[in-house]
Amino acid sequence: MKTKHFILLLIFTSVVVFAILSFGKKVTPSKPNIVFILADDLGYGDITSLNKNSKIPTPNIDEIANSGVIFTDAHSSSAVCTPTRYGILTGRYNWRSKQKRGVLGGYSKALISDDRTTMAHMLKKQGYTTAAIGKWHLGWDWNNIEKGNDSVDYSKPIFNGPTARGFDYFYGFNGSLDMPPYVYVENDMPTSIPNHETVGNNKNPSQEGYNGALWRKGPTGSDFNHQECLPNLTSRIVKYIEEKAPGKQPYFAYYPMPAPHTPILPSKEFEGKSGLNSYADFVMMVDHEVGKIVEAIRRTGEEDNTIIVLTSDNGCSPLADFNTLLSKGHNPSFVFRGHKADLFEGGHRIPCIVKWPAVIKEKHEVSQTICLTDFMATFAKIAGYRLADNEAEDSYNLLPVLTNPGNKKIIREATVGHSINGSFTILKDDWKLLLAPGSGGWSFPRPGKDTMGLPPIQLYNLKSDIDEKNNVYKEHPKVVKELKSLLKKYIVEGRSTPGRPQKNDGKYPWPQIQDIIN
Repeated sequence: MKTKHFILLLIFTSVVVFAILSFGKKVTPSKPNIVFILADDLGYGDITSLNKNSKIPTPNIDEIANSGVIFTDAHSSSAVCTPTRYGILTGRYNWRSKQKRGVLGGYSKALISDDRTTMAHMLKKQGYTTAAIGKWHLGWDWNNIEKGNDSVDYSKPIFNGPTARGFDYFYGFNGSLDMPPYVYVENDMPTSIPNHETVGNNKNPSQEGYNGALWRKGPTGSDFNHQECLPNLTSRIVKYIEEKAPGKQPYFAYYPMPAPHTPILPSKEFEGKSGLNSYADFVMMVDHEVGKIVEAIRRTGEEDNTIIVLTSDNGCSPLADFNTLLSKGHNPSFVFRGHKADLFEGGHRIPCIVKWPAVIKEKHEVSQTICLTDFMATFAKIAGYRLADNEAEDSYNLLPVLTNPGNKKIIREATVGHSINGSFTILKDDWKLLLAPGSGGWSFPRPGKDTMGLPPIQLYNLKSDIDEKNNVYKEHPKVVKELKSLLKKYIVEGRSTPGRPQKNDGKYPWPQIQDIIN
């Protein structure tokens, strides 16, 4: 009997000692924190760990890459801002929304419908606290906007913004940093009422004195300073991480940066630092801001159980001044043809790096094609959420290639891309079909300007022709037919993943798909 009492006492004492030692310490949540950093117009060739010939030092981004996974064939769903953001947050190709081409403006209404599950909704259901800080660019409803842009009532809350799309907290602005109105909104309330107008140095790269500091003239809030925007937003994402890390809930911090998109505004600390031009200086500043976030995560003691995603919404913009950069040996598009807005690889092949020390044990590269829409299904798997048929219709789970360097199984059947004018491209294996006679964007040959006499489609074998110079559509009619049929299937069925067919939003069929589905 004494022995039994002694054993019970020993067990009790051990439990008490463990409780005392554990008091005040946070127990690491089974679900990881997620920090999603979306740079704006950052080129594939700007990152040293992706381009050994890059002339721009990016040590903080490289640190993420050196202990994580580098996707060398990652694509945004679109070659421009708004559509890519839609794709990331819904796991659905952007052209399924009502926005069939172009981007939204600073006064635009909400693009994501109120019945659409977002990444934030999903993670919130699984116990996450959620925040979006930065450039929203998915529209919301300004108070009194129905009476016109000049009649917006900034003293009253917005509607259908980020907090109505799954985010517990939001701080940021509606359009791009070069689109008025220049007013911060915290949760649903504007933080100030515009009391003056501002305008940037609106020259183009071919003009003397161009520095990229351009933004459209428009009303500006009393607390809004373009030059201070990037560090202001970073400080807020850092504060959010530091405040949420000690809590019991895992957090999802979505940080759509406004840079290095125009206006190109490197701080004094970075002016001239690259020795190339102001864009390169700004990229160095972006890298520095990324470093602040990584260090904040490290300080919280949560680094092992925090997923960091670093990517870009599309390729580099020509407003970076390609001619000057190329003359100094730097190509933001790396070896790819074209740039932002295009169907060519330079428009939508983007940097994409993932770090998760608790699970990703060794640095490795993944060369198979992925899309930014895939993070919805990936996070769903991690968080234990079962996607319904009407959720994330174009999202594939990336965990097999994230966690297993030896995994060779192809995850995506094919990947669809989209340009600023609403044209399509589809990639499968080594083949890429462009359903347009030119770039579909801003580079030569431009739609309606340089495409006279060109064939209506282009087919490239990217394995042998990464430059996309040799159009072989005549030599491979079977490949053209196969890819076009697959694209038609994806469009008509409203999804590219297995599941019940779904409807696309808006008018059907819209002009850009007429020749594809008929």
